[in-house]
Amino acid sequence: MDYDVLVIGAGAAGLAAADALARAGRSVLVLEARDRVGGRCWSLNDPALPVPVELGAEFIHGRPPATFSLMARAGMAAVDRTGDGWYAERGKLLPMGEIFAEVRAAIRVARVPAKDVSFETFLGRELKHLSTRARTFARRRVEGYDAAHADRASARAIIEEWAGEDESASASHFRPLDGYGPMLEWLAGALDRDRVRLALQTVVHAVHWRRGRVEVEALSGGRPMLASARRAVVTLPLGVLQLSRRAPGAVRFSPALTAKRKALRCLAPSPVIKVALRFRTAWWESLGRGRYADAAFLRVPGAPFPSFWTALPVRAPLLIAWAGGPRATRLSGAGAPAIIRRAEHSLRSLFGGRSSRPEAAYVHDWQEDPYARGAYSYVRVGGAGARKALAAPIGDTLYFAGEAADFEGEHGTVAGALQSGTRAALRILDRSQ
Repeated sequence: MDYDVLVIGAGAAGLAAADALARAGRSVLVLEARDRVGGRCWSLNDPALPVPVELGAEFIHGRPPATFSLMARAGMAAVDRTGDGWYAERGKLLPMGEIFAEVRAAIRVARVPAKDVSFETFLGRELKHLSTRARTFARRRVEGYDAAHADRASARAIIEEWAGEDESASASHFRPLDGYGPMLEWLAGALDRDRVRLALQTVVHAVHWRRGRVEVEALSGGRPMLASARRAVVTLPLGVLQLSRRAPGAVRFSPALTAKRKALRCLAPSPVIKVALRFRTAWWESLGRGRYADAAFLRVPGAPFPSFWTALPVRAPLLIAWAGGPRATRLSGAGAPAIIRRAEHSLRSLFGGRSSRPEAAYVHDWQEDPYARGAYSYVRVGGAGARKALAAPIGDTLYFAGEAADFEGEHGTVAGALQSGTRAALRILDRSQ
C-alpha cells in the first residue's frame, strides 16, 4: 500500500494531521494500535451519569483556538467549570484560591536561576520565605497539575508556565460537554474517506526510512502489514518514543532517531493514575450544612490521591481522584482493586472519615498503558528548547507531532496535540508545493 503520507497514531495529533492533509488532496493512511481513536482521550458512557467519565484528558485550559474551532465544526459545546476550591490542612478544609495567589506572586518576583535547576531546588533557594503551607502547595501543584517529579522538573520551565499564565485565563477551565472522546470520534468520521484510510488495531513495530521514503511494518488484526509513503507524521507518545529498541512495545526506527536523542533525554513522561468514583448521590454536597455544595476541586496533601474534583457545573454523583508525579509512580502497577481502595482511603481522609461507598469505579494507570507509557510530558532540568527540537522534521521525511512536541504554549493538552498535528501537516504541504 502506497500513500502520500503515513500517520502513526489516531489520537488528537494524528487525526488533526490527517484532516489537514486530506483537505489539501493528499492520500493518507492512519495507523492506530488501539481499537478506537482518541489515544489519551478516552470517554466512557455510564448510563447512570449525566456526564461522560473521562479516564484521559478532561479539561480545556483557557480558550485555545485549536480546540474551540474543532468543537465549532462538530457542533459541540463546552461548559465552563465553576465552583470552589478547597485545601485540607490539619483536618480542616480551607479555601484554596488565596494559597495559589501567594505562590504565583512569589514566582513572578523570584530570581530566575541563570543555570537551570530542579523546581525542588528552586523552592528551597528562592521561595524559602514562603509559608510551609504555600511551599507545600507549590510542590503539590507541580506533582499534580504538571504530573512531574519536583526534583527532576525544570524550574525555568515551571516558572515560565506559571508566571506567564493570565489570571483570568487560568481561572477558566472548560470541559467538552459530551467529552473529548466523541469530539475526536467526530473528527475521525469527518475525514475524507476517498483520501484517508484509518486502520485500527494496527500495531506498528518497525519504521524504515530514508530521505523521501518511509516503509512501515505492522500487525493489523494480528496479520502482517506493510505500507509506504514519501513522508510520515509520527505522533507516538513520548513514553513510547523513549523505549529502548528491545523493550516490549517499542517501535524500531531504522536508521535510529539519533537527531532526537537529546530532546528525548530532556523530556519526561508524566505519570498519572485516574480513578472515577460514581455514587448513588452527591453526598458531599450536604456536608457542613451545604458548605461544599459548590466544591469543584478538593486537595488533601499527603494522601495517595491528593486531588479530587466534581463534575460541576453539572451536578452528578461523580468524583474524580487524581494522582500524578511521584504518587502515581509509587501506585503504578498495583492493579485496579488496590488503586481504588487507595482512592477511597484518600477521600475519607479528605472529609474527616466521612464518605459513602461508590456504586461503580473506573480506573486507568497511564504508565501501564502499553500505547501511552504516561499521560503527558514535562521538561527536565536543562531541557530548554526540547519540545521544539522534538517537533523538528528529519530530512523532510519524518515529521513529529503530539502534546510533547508542542512549543507554542499548549504542551500537555489536547489543544497542543491538535495544533502540533496541524503544524506538521502544513509543513509537509509547504515542502511539497
